[in-house]
Amino acid sequence: MSKYDVIVLGSGPGGYVAAIRASQLGLKTAVVEKESLGGICLNWGCIPTKALLKSAQVFEYLKHAEDYGLSVNGYDKDFNAVVKRSRGVAEGMSNGVKFLMKKNKIDVIEGFGTLKAGKKIEVEGKEYAADHIIIATGARSRELPSLPQDGKKVIGYRQAMTLPEQPKKLIVVGSGAIGVEFAYFYNSMGTEVTIVEYLDKIVPVEDDDVSKQLERSFKKSGIKIMTSAEVTSVNTSGDGVKATVKTKKGEEVLEADIVLSAVGIKSNIENIGLEAVGIAVDRDKILVNDYYQTNIPGYYAIGDITPGQALAHVASAEAILCVEKIAGMHVEALDYGNIPGCTYASPEIASVGLTEKQAKEQGFDIKVGKFPFSASGKASAAGAKDGFVKVIFDAKYGEWLGCHMIGAGVTDMIAEAVLGRKLETTGHEVLKTVHPHPTMSEAVMEAVADAYGEVIHL
Repeated sequence: MSKYDVIVLGSGPGGYVAAIRASQLGLKTAVVEKESLGGICLNWGCIPTKALLKSAQVFEYLKHAEDYGLSVNGYDKDFNAVVKRSRGVAEGMSNGVKFLMKKNKIDVIEGFGTLKAGKKIEVEGKEYAADHIIIATGARSRELPSLPQDGKKVIGYRQAMTLPEQPKKLIVVGSGAIGVEFAYFYNSMGTEVTIVEYLDKIVPVEDDDVSKQLERSFKKSGIKIMTSAEVTSVNTSGDGVKATVKTKKGEEVLEADIVLSAVGIKSNIENIGLEAVGIAVDRDKILVNDYYQTNIPGYYAIGDITPGQALAHVASAEAILCVEKIAGMHVEALDYGNIPGCTYASPEIASVGLTEKQAKEQGFDIKVGKFPFSASGKASAAGAKDGFVKVIFDAKYGEWLGCHMIGAGVTDMIAEAVLGRKLETTGHEVLKTVHPHPTMSEAVMEAVADAYGEVIHL
């Protein structure tokens, strides 16, 4: 039987990062993968979707070339070529992970892994043992009883990335990051898109002002939005699909070629041996302590299968922390209150910390500042004036409680707020930090200035 210091089950952004860090720390490491190295994120999630969104953005530029004083004739889209490019980007990233496995001398065991008692994993009939087993099996598209996926007319995000032909009409159920990104992509490509959201606002985890701005931007782009609405049934018997939607006004039947279910994710924890080993699970999540140890010594869990935010960068951070604890290093528990969230539609959304509503509910006396990109020279020059930066500070101590952005490129700007909060930066310190001009990022400084009554450009 092959024996390792660490075996990682799953090779997504949690699994492969855990394996690399373990190898860096001198631990003999193997990773088990049933499909493609890089997991869902690299192959069917974060990376290929961003490739699709970039194609949509370029197509939007072509459609609005005259706004920039340019004339473009005879342009068109090739939907299949857009999909092909996306798959090529994903393949390139997966090959990059293969290279990293070889570089770090990590054994890749191909096949479906099942946990066994005594710190063992069985893969395709062969057993492997380790001192430490890290479970990183990720998640998949969640199915609702009223919205069973057939992979053709009612689909999840995976099928949405590789449709053989572009639908004329698409219903997107759910308006989290996955739902609004696909809504933007297909709308930009020319599909008639309707979003159906159960709650009373789209992107419901975001600050209320951000949700309102995205709704305005999407409606301006021609996307139909139904909030406080629920798909109660679907009929796929005809050429397309008929979705019955329950609203406050009554029932409405929507017709489309395809319904995309984007109502969240389901942890991949079935049939991997959790019951046989005795690993505790609650509400579809494996229970772990601050260092990702399960209730059974020698078994750990990271990423989407644990109670933290289901984000690639969270899985990677958990992976490194978990492995460094195994190696005996001094580590501090992850601060889940300082995790940035990003949505890559157009306009983009990025946020960290408390929303204004949450800050008030927690009893803070707050200072709120907001700077619209319509007042930004860089945004005006770029033709991207939709959106704003909003900041929230504790009035008493100046603690940076939250930062919420919507606009072009804001997912590349949010790290300033994350780092500032990590370093316990006050509003005064941000205000007195010189930001370059003209940039989108100076809107952060301007928003802080607004919070403190010192804004110059409003």
